[in-house]
Amino acid sequence: MKLSTLQEAFRHWLHAERADAAAQLGGGPGLNVYLNNYRSQLIAALENSFPQLQRWLGDTAFLAAAARHVEASPPRSWTLDAYGEDFPETIAALYPDDPECAELARLEWALATTFTMPDVVAFSAEALGTIDWESARIAFVPTLALLPVTTDVAALWRSLATGITPSAVQRSSGTGAVLLWRSGFNPSFRAIEQAEAEAIAQLDAGTPFGVLCARLADEDGEAAATATVGAWLGDWLRDGLITAIR
Repeated sequence: MKLSTLQEAFRHWLHAERADAAAQLGGGPGLNVYLNNYRSQLIAALENSFPQLQRWLGDTAFLAAAARHVEASPPRSWTLDAYGEDFPETIAALYPDDPECAELARLEWALATTFTMPDVVAFSAEALGTIDWESARIAFVPTLALLPVTTDVAALWRSLATGITPSAVQRSSGTGAVLLWRSGFNPSFRAIEQAEAEAIAQLDAGTPFGVLCARLADEDGEAAATATVGAWLGDWLRDGLITAIR
């Protein structure tokens, strides 16, 4: 038997437990050892990537969800670190009436992804006085991400991380977002309102700062828009979210 044929049969056995693949490999109880080790490694990878979700669901429910995911989604990358990428979709399908579960999974995965993004130097506030704000364009750090949410998943994550499991999670009346970035070696996040999330998305897409301010002034009035944007800008500079203002 060619090595490629043997490898293909082994893959079919591990991914789908196919009887024809087992026959090609000679059968026997030893195949189950490989199968169990394969599945155990994938479940362990999910446990490492989603510790707060495991606390929220409980060990039994998390194991059941992980087993379902292993059956439906074989690895597609050379590294197990990437295995949990689509696990939030599995959780969303299993818990359609509990949106905090999928949002918690997405938050944990986004934090892990943010940790591996490249380092950059944050913009210095000392250069603010030389900027033409009407035409200025803001460049955000590459680690920045926006996660749309409908629950207070940021507070849920923090509670779970400190060993406290809430009895329930608060759902918002509308939509909001969690803003994620990396500060040094530490992934960071905070909950923000939908208006700030939309402003960041517009600026990140290249909208001039003056255009954004004009839009907000039309909606809320010039005084309110100035105060709002000023507060946002102060927060972005404080958190090191801006790399350049051109």
